[in-house]
Amino acid sequence: MNGPEIHLSLAPELRFFAAPERRRERTAVITDGASTLGHVVESFGVPLTEVGRLLVDGRETAVTHVPGAGESVEVHPVVRPQRVPGAPLRFLLDVHLGTLARRLRLLGVDAAYESEDIGDPALAARSAAQRRVLLSRDRGLLRRRELWAGAYVYSDRPDEQLRDVLGRFTPSLAPWTRCTACNGPLEDADKDTVHERLEHGTRSTYDVFARCAACERVYWRGAHHARLEAIVADALEEFGAPVA
Repeated sequence: MNGPEIHLSLAPELRFFAAPERRRERTAVITDGASTLGHVVESFGVPLTEVGRLLVDGRETAVTHVPGAGESVEVHPVVRPQRVPGAPLRFLLDVHLGTLARRLRLLGVDAAYESEDIGDPALAARSAAQRRVLLSRDRGLLRRRELWAGAYVYSDRPDEQLRDVLGRFTPSLAPWTRCTACNGPLEDADKDTVHERLEHGTRSTYDVFARCAACERVYWRGAHHARLEAIVADALEEFGAPVA
């Protein structure tokens, strides 16, 4: 490119997206004179889903601004907690975030998830059609123009992923109200009505059951309940009491 030179500063939280040579506090960038500020920021590897305020020479500026010679650009991260106006807070997770999806559902958070890779275009289109915040660790997916809203998941560890999403969006928590398998609502189930779905040992050991209204999966407080209770207790302690 042979256009105006600008100086771009990424906030420390965003520098890891950039190539090592561009992680300095201030980087000189030669632009083409036509690309928007949003395109320039994305060329650094930073998805716009992670960008909050953009300051040009100290003034807040839109991503559509075309930077001119000598301008100084500051790129700030999204302010947390992040509000997503325009629809109830709901999520869509890509194929690599199955454990996170199940943990969000455990906490009563609406989290759609495809167990098969349906492709980036289909995921982005579903995000737009259903107005769901797409959660992904794929920067390319988060750059798709048809995306309604999205967020980069910064860790590859499920415990840290859950804390990241809960801390960023502060969704209302309602543990034990969603099916962890399909995201459908759970309802109390009488033992006699689910009798045929239970193994003999389960029938003789447990008396309290719930059933998914969508897929009819049956739940009870089995061997893994203590581990799940710990996940719920930790989330409630750090991110607030459950909704009524």
